[in-house]
Order: sequence, then C-alpha cells, then structure tokens
Amino acid sequence: MDLELRGGGFLLAEVSPDQVFVREEINEDHLQLKRMAHNFMVKEVAPKIEEMEEQQEGVVREAMRQAGELGLLGLEVPEEFGGLSMDKASTVVVGEEVPRGGSFAVAYAAHTGIGTLPIVYFGTPEQKAKYLPGLASGEKIAAYCLTEPGSGSDALGAKTTAVLNAEGTHYCLNGTKQFITNAGFADVFLVYAKVDGKLTNFVIERETPGLSFGPEEKKMGIKGSSTRQVILEDVMVPVENVVGEVGRGHVVAFNILNVGRFKLAAGAIGSASVVLETALKYASERKQFGVALNTFGAIQSKLGEIATRTYMAESVVYRTAGLMENGFHGLDLTGDCRKEAGKALEEYAIECSLNKVLASEVLDFAVDEGVQIHGGYGFIQEYPIERMYRDSRINRLFEGTNEINRLLVPGTLLKRAMTGELPLLQAAKAVSKELVSGGMSSDAEGLEGLTQITQKAKKLVLMAAGLAAQNLGAGLKDNQFVLMGLAEMVLQVYAMESAVLRARKVQTLDVSDQHKAFVEKAATLGTYEAFNILEQQAKEVLCAVEKGDSLSTVLAGMRKLVRRPTVDMIGLRQEIAQYVIEKEEYPTR
Repeated sequence: MDLELRGGGFLLAEVSPDQVFVREEINEDHLQLKRMAHNFMVKEVAPKIEEMEEQQEGVVREAMRQAGELGLLGLEVPEEFGGLSMDKASTVVVGEEVPRGGSFAVAYAAHTGIGTLPIVYFGTPEQKAKYLPGLASGEKIAAYCLTEPGSGSDALGAKTTAVLNAEGTHYCLNGTKQFITNAGFADVFLVYAKVDGKLTNFVIERETPGLSFGPEEKKMGIKGSSTRQVILEDVMVPVENVVGEVGRGHVVAFNILNVGRFKLAAGAIGSASVVLETALKYASERKQFGVALNTFGAIQSKLGEIATRTYMAESVVYRTAGLMENGFHGLDLTGDCRKEAGKALEEYAIECSLNKVLASEVLDFAVDEGVQIHGGYGFIQEYPIERMYRDSRINRLFEGTNEINRLLVPGTLLKRAMTGELPLLQAAKAVSKELVSGGMSSDAEGLEGLTQITQKAKKLVLMAAGLAAQNLGAGLKDNQFVLMGLAEMVLQVYAMESAVLRARKVQTLDVSDQHKAFVEKAATLGTYEAFNILEQQAKEVLCAVEKGDSLSTVLAGMRKLVRRPTVDMIGLRQEIAQYVIEKEEYPTR
C-alpha cells in the first residue's frame, strides 16, 4: 500500500487532490439515497420526536422497522443476507440525515454500527445467515455490550466471565454491562466476556434464560433512546455463538469501535448542519432593535464560524470514507473474513479517532452557539435547539471518550514507527536537518499558498514528535500532557490538509462558481484557525521536552515553520456568513 494511503501516512506523504474523496463527488445514487433518508426522517420520524422523548413504548422500535423496510438498516450488510452492500460514502450521506429524527439517531447508529457490524466483519457464514437478514430488515434490533460499571475506557478491565461447561457445548456468562443503548427493546446482544482472562465476543438472544435488564437510565440528553444495564446470571451461550475467536475479543471490540467512531462523526456533521439551519431560520425571523438578528455582525460571526468548522469536519469525514472504501476493496463479506476485516479496520484507527474527536467537538461548538443565537429562547424546551444542545454532549463520551481517542493517535503513530510501518522518526530527523540548512518560504497565495502552509504544519508536527520521542524516550508513552498536545497537532494537520485538498479538487468539479468560492474561503479560514491552534500546541510541547539553549534553538527553528502570509480572517468569516444566510442552509454544492 502506498504511504499516502496508509493509516497515519498523511503526516509523511505529499497527498494530491485526486487521492482524496470529497463530498462534491457523491453520485446520483448517493443523492437518491440521501433524499430518501431525508424524507423518511422529516416525514415519519421527526413528527414523533416528542413521543420518543417521553419514551412511549414501541415508537422507536416501529421507526426502526420502517427504516428496515426502506433498506436503511442494511447499507453495509451483504446483499446475500438481505442488505444493500453499499459503499462507505452511502453510510455517510444517510448518517448525515438521521439526526433530524432526534434520539432515533442513537438507536439507529447503535444498531447499524457497533450492533450489526461485528457479525458482518467477524461472524461465521452461519452466524451471518442466521442474524443478518433480521438485522437488515428491522425484524431484529441489536445492542453492543462492552462497558461495565467498573470499566468504561478500560475495556480490557472487564469483569464479566465466560466459563466453558464440562460438555464443551456452552459458555456460562456472569456479569453486568452498563449504559447499553437499545437494551430496552433489542433482540440480539453482542456481549464481551473473559474466557480464562481473555476478552471474547458472544452473540446472545434476548430470550436466553438468565439475561435481565436494569431500569431505564435518566439521562441529560438523548432521552428518546433506551439505555439500561444488561445483567447476565448463569447465561448459557452455545459455543457456536462466539464471534471471532476465543480470547481475541479485543480485536473485534477495538476494530468495531474504529468504524463506530467514523459513523459517529458522520452523524455529528449532519447534526451540525441541522443546527446551522435552525440557527439561520431563527436569526432571519427574530428581530431586535427593529431589524433581523442575522444583520448583526456578532451573530453573523457565529454563523460563519459554525459553517467553517462544519466544512472542516465534513472534509475529514468524506476523505476518511474514501480511505476506508479503498481499504475494504475486494473484501468478501459473505464468508469468513475475520482476519482480512480486522486488518482493514485497524489500518485507519488513527483517522477514525480524529474523525470522532473533531466532529463531536465541532457539533458541541455549533449547538452552544446555536443556543446563544436563540438567546433566552434557546433555554426553552419549546425550541428544538434546547434538545440539540443536550443531545450533543454524549458524543464526546460515546465510542471512547475524546481523551482516550486523542491518546490513541500518538500512541498508534509511535507504535507504527517502532515497527517500521511508518518512517516517522526518519522523517523527523530529515525536518531537523532541513531547518538547520535554511528557511522555508511560503509566499504563494490562494490554494497553492494553503498547500505550502499545510506542508509546513506537517513538518512542525514531525519536529515536535521527534524531539518528544528523543528526549523523553520510553517515558513519552506515560506523559499524557505531551501526548495530548501532539494529538491536537495531528488533528489540526489532518483537518487542514483535508480541507485544502477538497478545495483544490472542487475547483475541477462540476459545481457552481459560488460553491467553489465558498469552499476556498472556508478552507482558508479553517486552515488559518487550525494553524493558530497548532502553533500554540507546538510551543507547549517543545517547552515541555526541551530546556535552556537547546529550547532556544528549537524555537528558532519553529519560527521558520510558522511563518505564513496574513489573511483577513474577519472578512472571510463575514463573507461565509453572508453566503449561508443567503442560502438559508449549510452549502453542499
């Protein structure tokens, strides 16, 4: 696999626009699927949001059944088992629309992602034939059971046990799972338990004796979703219900969480678009001092910033969809593909974590500003932005907290560097030599200038990572202060490059001139904002790993890397705001 297509390879390779997938490339099949999902959510699900929020029995389950009839539950299920065998872009375009149904999105994501995909990717042909048709049609609903009362982020610390009986026919499971989405009505549970101390995944049916459930949790948000404990007391599970391999449940768990993080990001950018629509509508209708709110610069600044950050996250998600689709090319999901699927899912663990962190934090920014734009009315339940604000907060906890996901990024990069998969340390040394030899200009303007800035940003990350590894040695893996700083730097680089590559590619596509102008402005503003964050994080990391004269020398080298032309960021934000106000929605083409 070429370096630029390897997971984490974007830090080391020069990537061209034709190597990335962008939103503007979705085809008519994608658009038709998106329209169908949009119409279903707006006409069938959104009118029942209040009923779902009150947890009226059967409402979410019926909506899931209807989604199954439309094929929306089986996008990634092979056709041979009742699904549609769609590509990753299809899951994104649908995932963007599902948040219009409020908490239904949580049930949908848990079922189609972490609930169904363990069987799709790691199940035996027999398990696929038995369970996937019902999961794709909505006849059966799935739940994913990993978290426990005493082990959240520490998944390997799970206490649930599975003991093989004397006959060798069944495992006896005992333990409790916590915060399980869909537990109130799910039919199929993907449960993780330890066999001889090693994590193993099992598929368990609801009617199995010994399986019981706690009461519904009273949550801050996503109130329409079911969240309960799943309690296992001497639950006998046939040996043929092991998903993957005995003792290799971590391979299933962590790789499924990778794709879950990617899918969460798709939902988050869809939610951010809905928030922007909601804020635009309110700002155009609400009048203060005799004029509409959207005429005030303070409000326009917020709208422009929401649109820009959504563009950045959207660029990352679609780029990652293209990478993952490439990674899964040729994989036969109808048979036993456990090893191949595990390898494909693990490849883009870094990118999936970056997707999850960026998109969830962009959404939290959007809903917070959305409430602010609504003023006091944003605090009133009658207005949908109040629910959106509460519902958003869980995304930074779901699928591994954002802190855990940040730590995964430098940890995985360094691991791949040590095994020779990524020549990270060699690249860091090359940057140091380049800095000693002379300056680095970035005099170009427009998108070419942004490309140069992105290249310098990569070198800044490599310099900081190389010095941290060199000076802290083995201690780096335990220094979370430095690791978090490096993770933030990598995140900003991936966002910057994705946004710039998209803007460059869009200039060659059949889209309107207005849209081309929008993406260039959003990429410019977003890149400069990202670089500001990158520069600050780099200073903090370098001051933590270097001291005295050495630090002065390093900071002098850093100054060469952070030089960049100035741009009118306020003017860009204003122009973006005026465009989205005119469009009355987030721009797509």
